[in-house]
Amino acid sequence: MSTVVESDKTITFPDLDNIYLAAERLRGVAAHTPLQENINLSDRYGANIFLKREDLQVVRSYKIRGAYNKMASLPRESLAKGVVCASAGNHAQGLAYACRKMAVHGTIFMPTTTPNQKVKQVKLFGEEFVEVVLVGDTYDDAYYAARQFVDTHDSTFVHPFDDLQVMEGQGTVGLEIFKDSNFKIDYLLMAIGGGGLASGVSTVFKQLSPKTKLIGVEPLGSPSMKVAIDEGHVVTLDQIDKFVDGAAVKRVGDTTFEICRKNLDRVVLIPEGKVCTTILQLYNEEAIVAEPAGALTIAALDFLKDEIKGKNVVCLVGGGNNDITRTEEIKERSLLYEGLKHYFIIRFPQRAGAFRDFLNVLGPNDDISRFEYAKKTNRETGPAVVGIELKNRDDFAPLLQRMKEQNIVFEYLNDQPNVFQFLV
Repeated sequence: MSTVVESDKTITFPDLDNIYLAAERLRGVAAHTPLQENINLSDRYGANIFLKREDLQVVRSYKIRGAYNKMASLPRESLAKGVVCASAGNHAQGLAYACRKMAVHGTIFMPTTTPNQKVKQVKLFGEEFVEVVLVGDTYDDAYYAARQFVDTHDSTFVHPFDDLQVMEGQGTVGLEIFKDSNFKIDYLLMAIGGGGLASGVSTVFKQLSPKTKLIGVEPLGSPSMKVAIDEGHVVTLDQIDKFVDGAAVKRVGDTTFEICRKNLDRVVLIPEGKVCTTILQLYNEEAIVAEPAGALTIAALDFLKDEIKGKNVVCLVGGGNNDITRTEEIKERSLLYEGLKHYFIIRFPQRAGAFRDFLNVLGPNDDISRFEYAKKTNRETGPAVVGIELKNRDDFAPLLQRMKEQNIVFEYLNDQPNVFQFLV
């Protein structure tokens, strides 16, 4: 592994030889996932778009690579004392599967708010080798409890991203991409949460394909790596949008930050609504079930469309653990982002036919998707929250014009986030 000294701080970077070693360790454990050309995306963007399908991994994400490599790097006496992690998602599943493969006991701390489906998946992958402990309401609560457990039981904590062996395990994704591509890769897009995947994969490409542009992709609502790079140091964000849960962290790793700011060409931010649109398109057009973090890189293509024309582009699809119970939220966020769903508070005049007059302002393709009086008592004399779904974004301005011409008294909610979150 290479070491760099910056001011009074020593940073140890992942080592390419160790990534090759990790690939050997993972042989027969993690699947060598396909690198597939996608015809629809290639036609849409006038480029050659390839998808690295880590959503087809044995635990439906790349996380098994880092977790297993870390554990396989530990001495036997450490493994005998067990391993510990804190996670509400893919890292927990990866560690659980690694525990089963190596017959090592693992204790996995998860927030009590974790969906039951995810808890069951962790137990399924780990079988009798893992114990799931539900504690606290947030990941931070689970992380703190896991760290306390490590201190009292002398176990080994397997960090989800800020660990060299974990990064080197994730870097094996990059080796597979490089090996399977019989073409020059112009752009490689990777999602960033804590930065472990981007650190490992970028280490491979900086040495084996230095002309490839390495693009990190983050959700707009949790831009922890972008802010850190812009500020020149790791920062802890006060608030984040947790929707893209596999890539939504308040603070990236200290080591992953140094690697990413050195290796990445840039980091782009993608609105959560665009991610939702992409999830639906992938499912409807490609039969690909991508989790929000898995769809990030494909969503980013729209923001790079002018520069990638005629280029060879690889999008790393990091995972496919999408919770079906989130489908309605995904559809809603997509419609809002695309300008196809709009919410109003309508104050109807207290006279017969007022609601019928309102219906007359709707266009032939407009649909009322929600109607709810804001007051629980005296409903007929109170304002109503009305949701209108459009077929085309361009239909919105004419709708507003007709409402004004008919003297409809309304308040638009979409651009008022505080009121919107309270009423919708």
